[in-house]
Amino acid sequence: MDTQISLTEALSLSGFEAVDFIILLAYIILLVSLGVYLGHNRRYKGAADYFLANNSLTWWAVGASLIAANISTEQIVGMAGASYATGIACAAYEIMAAVTLVVIGKFLLPVMMSRKILTVPQFLRERYNEGVGLAFSILWLFLYIFVNLTSVAWLGALAIEQILGLQGLTVSIGEIEISIRLLIIITLFLFAGIYSIHGGLASIAWTDVMQLVFIIGGGLITAYFAVIAVSGNDYSFLSGFDKVYTYLTSGEYAHDTHFHLIVQRSHDAVAFSSMPGLAAVVGSMWLTNLGYWYVNQFIIQKGLAAKSIQDGKKGFIFAGMLKMVMPFIAILPGVCAYYMALRSDQYTQVQSVIQVSDDAYPWLIRNFIPTGIKGLALVALIAAIISSLASLFNSTATLFTMDIYKKYIEKDASDEKLMRMGRFVSFVVLIFAAITAQPLLGDLDQSFQYIQEYSGFIYPGLIIVFTMGLFWKRASNTAATWTAILAIPLGVLFKMFLPESPFLFRAGYVFILLAVFFVTVSLFNSKTTKCELPPARIQKVMLRWGAVLGCISIFSIVSATIVTVVNGLLPATATPENSTFAYLRDIGFQAFYFFGVFVGMCAFFLISNAKEKKMNTQAIPINLSLFKTDRTYTYGTIIICAGTLLLYVIFW
Repeated sequence: MDTQISLTEALSLSGFEAVDFIILLAYIILLVSLGVYLGHNRRYKGAADYFLANNSLTWWAVGASLIAANISTEQIVGMAGASYATGIACAAYEIMAAVTLVVIGKFLLPVMMSRKILTVPQFLRERYNEGVGLAFSILWLFLYIFVNLTSVAWLGALAIEQILGLQGLTVSIGEIEISIRLLIIITLFLFAGIYSIHGGLASIAWTDVMQLVFIIGGGLITAYFAVIAVSGNDYSFLSGFDKVYTYLTSGEYAHDTHFHLIVQRSHDAVAFSSMPGLAAVVGSMWLTNLGYWYVNQFIIQKGLAAKSIQDGKKGFIFAGMLKMVMPFIAILPGVCAYYMALRSDQYTQVQSVIQVSDDAYPWLIRNFIPTGIKGLALVALIAAIISSLASLFNSTATLFTMDIYKKYIEKDASDEKLMRMGRFVSFVVLIFAAITAQPLLGDLDQSFQYIQEYSGFIYPGLIIVFTMGLFWKRASNTAATWTAILAIPLGVLFKMFLPESPFLFRAGYVFILLAVFFVTVSLFNSKTTKCELPPARIQKVMLRWGAVLGCISIFSIVSATIVTVVNGLLPATATPENSTFAYLRDIGFQAFYFFGVFVGMCAFFLISNAKEKKMNTQAIPINLSLFKTDRTYTYGTIIICAGTLLLYVIFW
């Protein structure tokens, strides 16, 4: 068979016209030209300039780059697949991420920026010891190469292949047969690498501003036409949304989870295992969000590159507001695809079927998006892929070059040599990710859950080590070291012995054990020095807030215990429909155990810091003025919190 003819035939049947390919080509030329131009015209003052853009990013560049790096095939294709399979509950990752960004921008980022931190492991070395910093450097490198980069590349290539109808095709290069999917992966890597490896973070961040326009604009247009497709002959967005919402919330689908943000176990055990009810709001999803947005180098690096602390704060609040748009881009198309799959008799013009959940988004574009808009939708997808790949290349290079190479291999390396090493590492990582993508992700139905679950193995320990080290003056090196060592083995043990338990619950249980362990070991640590208590006014505020949070913690844990005990005593006839306690169990009320411990941990370090006259020898003094924010931040916070509350009230 003539492969080239097959490719031509496949493209001709894809529904893409010349105008779609022209739009795509114009975007690629614009992106690469802009990225190369920005890198070529920049004079680097040192390695920090290459890796942190010489702290030149304005607040809107920080926010845009944060979201452009975040939005990838994991969000667009992966979350569309997750919403196709289980419904809008996975939108909690986006909605609660917006709230998390508010917390990070106010309390966490300012401390990092004030200390001129370049990488997360650098902070851990300064606060604890070399071993803790090195351990997490290695952990993040493995996570980036074998989870993040592979998932972005594999999902992106899979989606593009399906959209263009190129599944299963190969090309011959000499005697070697190469799959179209591998060629797409290599091409994506090349586009991302051309400007990111050469230009560093400055090229990435400023091209991200442009790419975000394509990502959000193209994503919203795709979602709009997906709903239009549902409406059929009405060709009305409101009619289409009403049709899919009514159908999936009434009749035989009254208990369907596709339009509920809080999933009940009795309604869909599979959906509950992915998104266990209240765990999305008060449970260990906070670990996922804090781990991803704060102690994740390829994300926090954008905030650390801000012009000032105020720019960094505003960048995070801007990113939080942009994050509220994501459910409409990623979630709505997946639900529409689910509805159309159920009513396939009404949509006979389709050229293919959805075989696995992650097929949903490509299937929609290929079958229901009109000419011209198809090209824009594909541009949005490719922009999301390339922006994430570029950021991951740069951050992986930053971690290896600054935390391993400069620290342990060549301590006196010049800035020029460090930049060359960073570029070389990016290229090597590119090769590893291309090789490992298919073995790791080839057989998955929902890659989004794979990414969340395996990232969650390190988040409990990392959040405890980082947060306690940042805010608790008694946090010890020994506790941090052993918490880092135990985090992954505990996660594996819980997965082995509680395989049916939702991974968000397992992460919460690991967090509780590690938090108790960390505090206990730190309190028995002898490497302390005397310290002065805070001023009386500050001490009073800390004790007051510690008491408030302590009461919330006790109430949460006691409530969760009561629900657990009472459910053990309920008769077999008790159901979520006739028993309040059975209903609370059904929506995962045990998530309040985690919430109670998490809030209690915050209460503990406030009270301890206010009353303890001893501190760890490497404790970090905190300047409370760093936490002050202006009206813009306050208004942004109100908008995000009000939007979150409204969505949960409407779609509970």
